[in-house]
Amino acid sequence: MDTPQNPSPQRRWFGRDSGFQAGLLTRLPTDTMVLAVCAWMVVVGNGALWRALLQDRQPSEPRTLWFVLATGLCLIALHFTILAPLATRWSARPLLSLMILVTAFASYFIDRFGIYLDSSMLRNVLRTDVHEASELFAWAMLPHLLLQAALPLWLLWRSQPMSRPGWRGLARRCGLWLLMAALGVGALLSVFQDAAATMRNRKELRFLITPANVLWSLSVVAMQDSGSAMAPRQAIGTDAARGPRAQAAGRRPMRVILVIGETARAANWGLNGYSRATTPRLALMPDIVSFTDVTSCGTNTEVSLPCMFSPGGRRRYDEALIRRSESLLHVLHRSGVQVLWRDNQSGCKGVCDGLPNEQINPTLAPALCASGRCFDEALLAGLDQRLRADTGGRANGAASVPGTVGTAGTVGDQLIVLHQLGNHGPAYDQRYPDAFRRFVPVCDTADLRRCSREQIVNAYDNALLYTDHVLAQAIDGLRRSSATHDTALLYVSDHGESLGENGLYLHGLPYAIAPNVQTKVPMLLWLSEPLAHQQRIDTGCLRQRASQAASHDHLFHSLLGLFDVTTAIYEPAMDVFSACRK
Repeated sequence: MDTPQNPSPQRRWFGRDSGFQAGLLTRLPTDTMVLAVCAWMVVVGNGALWRALLQDRQPSEPRTLWFVLATGLCLIALHFTILAPLATRWSARPLLSLMILVTAFASYFIDRFGIYLDSSMLRNVLRTDVHEASELFAWAMLPHLLLQAALPLWLLWRSQPMSRPGWRGLARRCGLWLLMAALGVGALLSVFQDAAATMRNRKELRFLITPANVLWSLSVVAMQDSGSAMAPRQAIGTDAARGPRAQAAGRRPMRVILVIGETARAANWGLNGYSRATTPRLALMPDIVSFTDVTSCGTNTEVSLPCMFSPGGRRRYDEALIRRSESLLHVLHRSGVQVLWRDNQSGCKGVCDGLPNEQINPTLAPALCASGRCFDEALLAGLDQRLRADTGGRANGAASVPGTVGTAGTVGDQLIVLHQLGNHGPAYDQRYPDAFRRFVPVCDTADLRRCSREQIVNAYDNALLYTDHVLAQAIDGLRRSSATHDTALLYVSDHGESLGENGLYLHGLPYAIAPNVQTKVPMLLWLSEPLAHQQRIDTGCLRQRASQAASHDHLFHSLLGLFDVTTAIYEPAMDVFSACRK
């Protein structure tokens, strides 16, 4: 039996009289520890929120001071009421450590790039691959993390949480929880009119409240994803069939390449009148049709990609419905079109689930994949050979081979989707080979605030210059296959990008407040002459249509029209080709 004169090894190392315990600063009640961390996170980790709330206010006015104090108390109470029930003597320090780290990282990216951590942005973060995530880390993050994470973590782990046992301890915890909840409500009511007006006019500010924004958005994403994972995708266009044009006797098979660009904004697109020649090769092709006023479905890939392949798009936007439903590619595949998705990014976001798809194979183009990521030209490597192979069976299981007659009596038409890495930031200088380093000097770091705007734009424009090269190469390849196929290429970017305008960088702002540079995207079309003739498309009319407003919403119905797929969900008014058929 242990005695005070002869303590056990466990007691010597971990007991109340151990050296470990003696090195601790103090023993704190668990709720006090939670309250202190909540106050730290609200005061130190919400710089962007405080700047937004104090915008257009006079700091010297007593009303402003009271607004700040009441808002701060309300936010401290909010986080306390969320975290306190989860914090015990054993879980307090791990839980609070996680919250400190979440707050530090979130506040860095909010401050650095001007983003808002709503559910779509958080989903975008969670779907980011390792290579993309690594580009977001820079040395400038270190001092921020030292202040906002290292210091409070050091203090936290030099404090010992303690809690009173029994009913008295439980009553004390419940009483403190109710007191903080009441103080938070009282503080909110004292400035309710002012706060309500601010939040009503700027609803996006709630996604600056850190770490509540992360906790809320994470719960929304988890609920949505768990719901969609449990249920099979809802079939759409089950009546899809090929129309008379597709079944015409003697018709040659179609080969259409759809290129989904990444982060290309219309403002810097040479074909749209940008002062720089960022699309020199495409500009030399007289048969290119450039759409000059195109609006995206969203401001990030996680929203835009599923949205543009849905029948309702932004007009009837329902995120939950889009994510649990099939896409345009499933409808085309069901009708007999052979579909292939080729990816040089972080996946198709569910758009190609169950259909033939492949990630870029670096061994096909080792010179283009030397740095661990492939340049977009690798999307074309081995494509001709791949298209001569079987691109997959039909939805009913019957195989289809290019150039052969399918089950519906139509020839083997093909749609190949190439998903680019494009201009994905912030490492724009890593998106193109050295041969395309035309505009200099360039920003060669992911920490965009260390670069001048000229350097950022130069690197971004060089990446667009490379996209011009990739698209021209793809069109040249389609021209070579014109002896056996009627061919076309359609390019559209998923969303735009902020390059420092108004202190904003990258993309992903809530759609309602996103600037045009994040929602206006380039789109172009190339049709071979035989395909335009077979489809009876008046290219002069199509050029006039290209000068009018268009959006991602037109993609679904335009491709159905191009492949002559008849289905009840097809809307001719949303088909950019419909009004231009002779």
